[in-house]
Amino acid sequence: MKNALIAGVTAAVVFALATAAAAGARPTGSPATVTTARTALGQIITDARGRSLYLFEKDAKGRSACSGLCTTYWPPLLAKGKSVATKGAKASLLGTIRRGDGSRQVTYAGHPLYFFSGDTGHGQTNGEGLRDFGAGWYVLTPAGKKIDRD
Repeated sequence: MKNALIAGVTAAVVFALATAAAAGARPTGSPATVTTARTALGQIITDARGRSLYLFEKDAKGRSACSGLCTTYWPPLLAKGKSVATKGAKASLLGTIRRGDGSRQVTYAGHPLYFFSGDTGHGQTNGEGLRDFGAGWYVLTPAGKKIDRD
C-alpha cells in the first residue's frame, strides 16, 4: 500500500512538472528571447526567464525528432516572429524550423531547442547528459556547442 501511494504521488509530481514546462513552451504571440546564464556547467543559453535550453542529438537535417510523449518531458521552445538574442547569445545563430503541427520551433546554431520538465528553477541543468527517447540531451554554450560533462 505504501509503495503504491509513493508511486502515485511520484507520477502526479512528474505529470505536474511536465504540464507546467509544456505550458511555458507554448508560443505567446511574440518572439522568443534567447539569452545566457552562468551555471555550474559554465555559461549556457537560456530563455528570458532563465530556463536552460537543450539540444537533442537525435535531431538531424533541421528536423525535430522529439514529438508526442517526448514533448511532455522535453517541450520545444516555440515562438512566433523573429527571435531575439541578448546578453551574449548570438542573433546570427538563431533560426526556426516548422514542426509537424505547424508551430515554429526556435533553433540555435542549427539545433532545435527544448526545455527539460525536470528543471524547476533558473539555471538548473537536470537534463544535461540524459539519454531519453533514443539519444542524448545537452545544454549549449553561447557559441552553439554542446556541453558534455562526461
